[in-house]
Amino acid sequence: MKIFADLHLHTKYSRGTSKDMDLENLAKGAKKKGIQLLGSGDFTHPLWVNILKSSLEPVGKGTYLYEGVYFFLSTEVCNIFYRNGEAKKIHIIILAPDFTSMDKINLALSQYGDLYSDGRPILNNLEAKDLVKIVLDINPDCLIIPAHIWTPHFSLFGANSGFDAVEECFANETKNIYALETGLSSDPAMNWRLSKLDRYTLVSNSDAHSTQRLGRELNVFEIADYTPARHSLGVGGDLYKEIIQIIKTKDKTKFLFTVEFFPEEGKYHFDGHRNCNVRFTPKEATKNKNICPVCKRKLTIGVLHRVEELADRADGYVPANSIPFKNLIPLDEIIGSVLGLGRESQTVLKEYEKLVSYFGSEFTVLIDAGIDDLLKVTPPAIAQGIVKVRKSEIEVIPGYDGVYGEIKIATGGKEKTKDEQLSLF
Repeated sequence: MKIFADLHLHTKYSRGTSKDMDLENLAKGAKKKGIQLLGSGDFTHPLWVNILKSSLEPVGKGTYLYEGVYFFLSTEVCNIFYRNGEAKKIHIIILAPDFTSMDKINLALSQYGDLYSDGRPILNNLEAKDLVKIVLDINPDCLIIPAHIWTPHFSLFGANSGFDAVEECFANETKNIYALETGLSSDPAMNWRLSKLDRYTLVSNSDAHSTQRLGRELNVFEIADYTPARHSLGVGGDLYKEIIQIIKTKDKTKFLFTVEFFPEEGKYHFDGHRNCNVRFTPKEATKNKNICPVCKRKLTIGVLHRVEELADRADGYVPANSIPFKNLIPLDEIIGSVLGLGRESQTVLKEYEKLVSYFGSEFTVLIDAGIDDLLKVTPPAIAQGIVKVRKSEIEVIPGYDGVYGEIKIATGGKEKTKDEQLSLF
C-alpha cells in the first residue's frame, strides 16, 4: 500500500501557528488530503507532550494511531551557535521511536533552552553536530534531518548563517546524517546539481502552520500491507523502523516519489528586498553586487542563487540513484487561480469540498483522477487546470524575501465570467 507521509509540521504550541493545529484537526486534515502518516510536531513542548501521551495509541514501536491516522514522534529545533566567530542558525528535525526516548531528549535539550517558550525551541550554544550525538546516544533509532536546507535564514546552506557543505556543519557526525529536507523553495532537481549531495535521501514535508498547508510537500512510500490489527498479531513488520530504513538506505523500490511545490512558488526562490518590491534573478542580483538599488541595503539572497553558487553540475542532470518527484499545487490554489479568487473565498472552498467529497481525498484529485471523471464533477476550466498542473503547464512569478510566488494557470479558450466558469454544463 502507498503511504503518504508528512513528517515535519507544527502545532498550536509553535509561534505563528494556527490554533486549530491540534490532534483532532490534524487527523481530519490528513484524511481530507489523503495523508496516512503525520509527524506529531513539537514533541519538545511539555504541554504538547502531555497531549501526545494521553491521546496517541501505540501500534508498534515508533508508530502511533489517532482517529485512523498514523503518527511518528517528531519535532524541529533551532540550533544557534558560533563557528569561527560567526553566528550559525540551523533548523533540525528529530524523529524519535518512543516516548521514553522523547523524554530523555527533552531533558537533555532543556539545558540549552526554554522548551515551554516555543514548539520549535531555540537551543543556544549547542552545535548541530553535538545535537546529533546527544540524540543518537539516547537512542540510535532516532533520525536527524536538517530542515529546509536552502532557505536564507535558519538552514544548513542558508545564505545568511549556513555552511557550504554538510561536513562543515556536522563534522564527524556527518556519517549519521542520511537525509536532507529540500524545503519549499527548492526541489530535488535543484539539489541534484550538487554531486556532494548524491549520497543523501532528499525528503519533503509541509512544515505546516495550519491544517490547510498539510501535505503541500510530502513523501510517498510503498509499504507492505500495514494495519494496526496486523501488527498487533505480529504480522506486517514495524512501520517506523521500515520507513526510517527506507530513508537511510535511499531505497528506490519503496520510496516512490516526493510531492513538491513548484520551487518558484516558495517564498525564498529568487533574490530580493520585500520592503522595496525588488525581485531579482541571481544574475541580476550579482550585477547589482547583491545590493538593493532602492534602499542600498543587502538583498536577501534566495535559494536559486545559493544553488548556483555551490553547484558543480549543469541544470537538468539526474543522478542514477535519485528518487523521483512530482511538482504539484494545492487544489484550493488551483481553483482560486482558475477563478481569479483567493483560496479562502467561499466559492473556492465550496468547489474544493465538492471535489474532495466526490473523489475521497485531495491527492486523488491532484494525481489520479482522469479528465473525464473530473469533468463530471467540476467546470472544464478547473478540470483543465488540474491536468495542466500535472504537466507543469503553468506560469509562476517567483517568490522572494518572504513573499510567496504567484501562480497563473492558463486554461485556454474565451475568457469567461466566474459564474460561467462554475457552470458545469
